Amino acid sequence: MTLDARASGVFAIAATPFAADGALDLDGVDRLTDFYLKAGVSGLTILGIMGEAQKLEPEESVAIAKRVCARANVPVVVGVSAPGFAAMRRMAREAMEAGAAGVMIAPTPGLRTDDQIVDYFAQAVEAVGADVPFVLQDYPLTLNVVMTPGVIRRIVEQNASCVMLKHEDWPGLDKISTLRKWQREDGLRPFSILCGNGALFLDFETERGADGAMTGYAFPEMLADVVRLQKEGRRDAAHDIYDAHLPLVRYEQQAGIGLAVRKYVLWRRGAIATDALRKPGASLNAAARAEVDYLLSRVARIDPRAALRPVAGAPGAPPA
Repeated sequence: MTLDARASGVFAIAATPFAADGALDLDGVDRLTDFYLKAGVSGLTILGIMGEAQKLEPEESVAIAKRVCARANVPVVVGVSAPGFAAMRRMAREAMEAGAAGVMIAPTPGLRTDDQIVDYFAQAVEAVGADVPFVLQDYPLTLNVVMTPGVIRRIVEQNASCVMLKHEDWPGLDKISTLRKWQREDGLRPFSILCGNGALFLDFETERGADGAMTGYAFPEMLADVVRLQKEGRRDAAHDIYDAHLPLVRYEQQAGIGLAVRKYVLWRRGAIATDALRKPGASLNAAARAEVDYLLSRVARIDPRAALRPVAGAPGAPPA
């Protein structure tokens, strides 16, 4: 499977499972992959920011890529962003040899001018190979690199291997509209747009022309519902299911603990054996866990998929 401009639906940003002591849980990678596939995702994206890629040894990253690519029956995108192009080249080569559909590249922090950004991606493509399809990650809130629609257009037009934009600007709805208008009226070639932002604006991003989501919310089924219902023209139904989850989506936007919230919900859902983050990383205290449990109970009033049984070690759970 090779990534191309027709990609759509939900590409779940995968967490990385760790044991309680921080060791990589490779069996847990299989378990989590199966969870995402059962949820009906269109693809998987691994070794991104949510995957704690910056905390992994290179050998661990390669092992995860091989494990997921061997198990998944959907396209797998592998994050290969790195401080230097040598590491990026190696990871991209290993990922594609393992069966990845493409790679994701984020701009290195510190790029300030439009020309610097465009030149960086030209060099990145030279490093990984012009035959490797890549996702352009636009995430200014974390990376502090601002890409205007014009910069994105230049990157797309100068690099045929750029087949997807991972849109994570905030606010960014008008950016989607501008790019789609250029495609309709001004000759900009087609490329897929999948949105991150923790799904915080997915309900309207799909209406502005996004093809789907590429984010890590722990109910990928809901994301798939929104994308499908919008494509079917059932706007109110899409907003209804989205609105039911919005309080939990909002809760996990808290800086510093958002990933801990996601991993806690994945653990409650049985997708991972522990909700541990590799250090340095935050953990939820008892009060925060109780708040997430309360939000899950409220979501479950509308969406029964959130009616989770207590698991050993969770608040209110029976002894193991």
